[in-house]
Amino acid sequence: MGTRRSGRAGKVRQGVLAMAVAGGLALTGCGGGDVDRTSGDGGEKRDSAPMPAPAPALPNGGASQAPGEQQGQDQREFAPDHLSTFALDVDTASYGFARRTLAEGRLPDPSTVRPEEFVNSFRQDYPRPDGDGFSVSVDGARTGDDGWSLVRVGLATRGEAEDTERPPAALTFVIDVSGSMAEPGRLDLVKRSLDLMTDRLRPDDSIALVTFSDTAKTVLPMTRLGESGDGDGGEGDGGEGRARVHRAVDGLEPSQSTNLEAGITTGYDMAVRGKKDGATNRVVLLSDALANTGETSADGILDRISDARGEHGITLFGVGVGSDYGDALMERLADKGDGHTTYVSNEADAREVFCEQLPAHIELRARDAKAQVSFDPATVEQFRLIGYDNRQVADDDFRDDSVDGGEIGPGHTVTALYAVRTKPGAGGHLATASVRWLDPDSRAPHEESGRIEAADLDGSLREADAGLQVTAVAAYFADGLRAAVPPGSSEDRDLPEPAPATPSLAELSERAHALPVRTKQVRELTSSIDEAARLSGDLRHRL
Repeated sequence: MGTRRSGRAGKVRQGVLAMAVAGGLALTGCGGGDVDRTSGDGGEKRDSAPMPAPAPALPNGGASQAPGEQQGQDQREFAPDHLSTFALDVDTASYGFARRTLAEGRLPDPSTVRPEEFVNSFRQDYPRPDGDGFSVSVDGARTGDDGWSLVRVGLATRGEAEDTERPPAALTFVIDVSGSMAEPGRLDLVKRSLDLMTDRLRPDDSIALVTFSDTAKTVLPMTRLGESGDGDGGEGDGGEGRARVHRAVDGLEPSQSTNLEAGITTGYDMAVRGKKDGATNRVVLLSDALANTGETSADGILDRISDARGEHGITLFGVGVGSDYGDALMERLADKGDGHTTYVSNEADAREVFCEQLPAHIELRARDAKAQVSFDPATVEQFRLIGYDNRQVADDDFRDDSVDGGEIGPGHTVTALYAVRTKPGAGGHLATASVRWLDPDSRAPHEESGRIEAADLDGSLREADAGLQVTAVAAYFADGLRAAVPPGSSEDRDLPEPAPATPSLAELSERAHALPVRTKQVRELTSSIDEAARLSGDLRHRL
């Protein structure tokens, strides 16, 4: 599906900022079902406005618009030094794993803390578009730190009514049954999750099961679920497909080492052989990602199945489990596999992932979605994107549709948070945020945009839109966890630049308790911050 993201970092320009990029924010949630939303009360939403179509390439070396420039726009607004470009991200694994680690009385390894995934877990109440694609909302507030503000770029896709028809799904589950999966909360949780999901999928959906330990094997070929009780259960008609899936799941037992390469290679081979025309084809990896046999690098593993990803468009959805979890490998696999990751630690998490998130990933609203934010140099002195370290895109690749972006499903929200320092006394236009994506069926490109003015930053963060406050608390929480590492430990290292006015974890706990919304997710966030503040002890001064 085009150039891989790993080759972009050297080409990325991040505005006039001389600082290092800090951790990142993408705010999203699972699509469909009863999901907590942060309230948008009290905050003005920016109406999205259509962007001009990108200029077509001119033949025979003819002059065209400069990189990052749009037709009909002020070129100063899109000067390359004032652009920030990234692929959209809807991963949530980092936040779930951090909460699990804190609940066990430990601070998470800073390398596993990705702030964009923290706020991925909180779905915002942005306006929704009428059709496929995105709405764009931009707002912000002042932090009180020497002219710095936080600017939130919010993107949303249209949800899906429960009775709406969608294309059938062909899902190949690649299940880790290695010895490490014997720990409670791993394979047993995977089995309960698969049983739960099997009963929720539609009759015309199909499932295949591949397991791996030291080797991989196909436990169940691609099987149509059907209505339980009709037909003979054969692969073609899938009459008793659900019962066949349940029997196969019940027979899963842990054994031996972890050859993740064998599992993914066999899984993708099964997905290609079982590919259904007109269906959404996915590989779903369920593992603690502690690979110790065969190829153990993400790049090496995915090189083996590049044709399945590129030619057949089969993407990877990674579901992590276990208190010892190969976070970096799973994140890299999903990133390079054009997919997403999440993490489950209990049955409630599993229900949300397999009954809400996975169905949201079955259908797509947008392919290769990328965002570009242009800051007005007449107004903005400095800016930095908080995070998206693995999702950055060269500015002049924004309209190169061969360059990968994010795959986004129905009902998703995505947020990027920027630290922005305005010039003293400056007014007028502050920034324009644009999102570009390909139609999931025709692959025709589309764009949408939203604007924000300097005057929109007059309010204080403590009095801002409730969703923006939750976003800021989640971002500050990630910064706090990255910093809360004992000096002199093996994990001590240079820390990313924190967001402006980052409070200590103890102060952040007070902020979290005072948030104007108290959904279940916000209460869980507050509880995790409280535990982190307790565990960090006298390390709080390092924040």
